[in-house]
Amino acid sequence: MKLAFIGGGNMAAALIGGLVARGHAATDVVVVDPSSTQRDALVARFPGLVATDAVTAGHLRGATLAVLAVKPQQLRDACTALGPHAHALPAVLSIAAGVRCAEIARWLGGYPRIVRAMPNTPALVGQGIAGVYVMPDVPEAGRAAAEAVLAAAGDVVACPREAMLDAVTGVSGSGPAYVFYFIEGLVAAALELGFGEADARKLAYATFAGSVALAQASPEEPATLRARVTSKGGTTAAGIGVLDAAHVKQHFVDAVKAAAARARELGDAAAQDGTPC
Repeated sequence: MKLAFIGGGNMAAALIGGLVARGHAATDVVVVDPSSTQRDALVARFPGLVATDAVTAGHLRGATLAVLAVKPQQLRDACTALGPHAHALPAVLSIAAGVRCAEIARWLGGYPRIVRAMPNTPALVGQGIAGVYVMPDVPEAGRAAAEAVLAAAGDVVACPREAMLDAVTGVSGSGPAYVFYFIEGLVAAALELGFGEADARKLAYATFAGSVALAQASPEEPATLRARVTSKGGTTAAGIGVLDAAHVKQHFVDAVKAAAARARELGDAAAQDGTPC
């Protein structure tokens, strides 16, 4: 499977790294990126990888999939560069937030075989998850290639409707920031209660990681697991009472909805020929 990445940033590097770790040959990967520093770093990390500063028919010849791994603000220019060569590709995968398939197809000159995905930053350590929407004209080989690329850095959830990717953006795309925000709070509390920085982080990280591992290993709902830790009149009940009084759970729901709404706004701006930001 030959792959062409348009953009060689952190997410591209994470996906390429996951593929190489699974046995994919770096020699079958081409990366197009205007930054010589970025290109040199990728070549050094993945010997045999081809890095170039411009999209050419030669570099795309025989590719199973092109991956648009640029920021939303750069996506239109990337599509314009890829457009003249896109129709020879079985499929194109976009991991840019917000910008919809219709706009990508238009910027690619009417190209109809697009897979759109929303991965998240834990992909950088092979623990990501991505929501994926596949346009009807994408052949099975293109779908399989896109899913293989994404699965190299974590799990994949299929979205039967493209609009669901906005929800994915709110839940898991922006979700790591919510997790870090919560961890910040645990660390701050530990510091105020007398721990040093290193031990405060150790307590917070292990508590969060262990709780997630326990939840994943259990068939029970998170609410049930929480209830088991929350004895009536006990220490945990005192803490949960403070959170409930401040409506923290509802605030988290509202935060996810706000992020999803912003994703829709990005898509709307692109649809109106605006620049996503």
